[in-house]
Amino acid sequence: MTDFALIKPIVDLRGKRGLIVGIANEHSIATGCAQVFAAAGATLAATYLNAKAESYVRAVTDALPCPLVLPCDVRETGALEAVFERVRAEWGRLDFLLHSIAFAPTDDLHGRVTDCSATGFGVAMDVSCHSFIRMARLAEPLMTQGGCLLAVTFYGSARVVEHYNLMGPVKAALESTVRYVAAELGPKGIRVHAVSPGPIRTRAASGIDRFDTLLEQAAARAPERHLVDIVDVGNLAAFLVSDAARHITGTIIPVDGGQHLLA
Repeated sequence: MTDFALIKPIVDLRGKRGLIVGIANEHSIATGCAQVFAAAGATLAATYLNAKAESYVRAVTDALPCPLVLPCDVRETGALEAVFERVRAEWGRLDFLLHSIAFAPTDDLHGRVTDCSATGFGVAMDVSCHSFIRMARLAEPLMTQGGCLLAVTFYGSARVVEHYNLMGPVKAALESTVRYVAAELGPKGIRVHAVSPGPIRTRAASGIDRFDTLLEQAAARAPERHLVDIVDVGNLAAFLVSDAARHITGTIIPVDGGQHLLA
């Protein structure tokens, strides 16, 4: 994990409060984002999936200004609502939110899209996409002075990436959702984006079949000839939630060393 003290933020987030959903361990994309948000002066709330995951999340949040660390499995009725109610009770408002969760059942993820089950497709869409819609709806009344919602995507949404399989259509749906929600919430000053990192070795990515091969190919082919890391993603995320980006919304922004340029 990057030393929090060594991060040099490029924006000022002092006075802002944000919710981070998706820290799994020190290698998570959400971790890099949380570290940069905190280094820039933001106060954070974070969630953990279950009791087994809590210690891994707290290993990250204990080093940050993160007074709220709350359980949240978006598949459990009322869990997400309880998180937002706690944020409302403690803070009364929310300035930004990061959605960095995705899931598909292993059999459906490792098989052909053609063969995926209705149940597996529904679970993947619910956790990876519809939960973002739910978060937007719950965040809206807390963003009375405007705010920013961020999701995390991958270029397999727009092009076929070998072994990415079911997550390709799911991320495509997430990106479309970002655009529609941005249009709907724009009049309230709520901006919406998706950041699109290149391949990063995270716990979630390890579920993708032959992910090591994907990493090697990405590093070899990207114009910059190297992979990005979680702090690179965090720097982009911090800019997007800052006032410096107050008139930017509805974007899908790659941070991948230029890999998105290649056919």
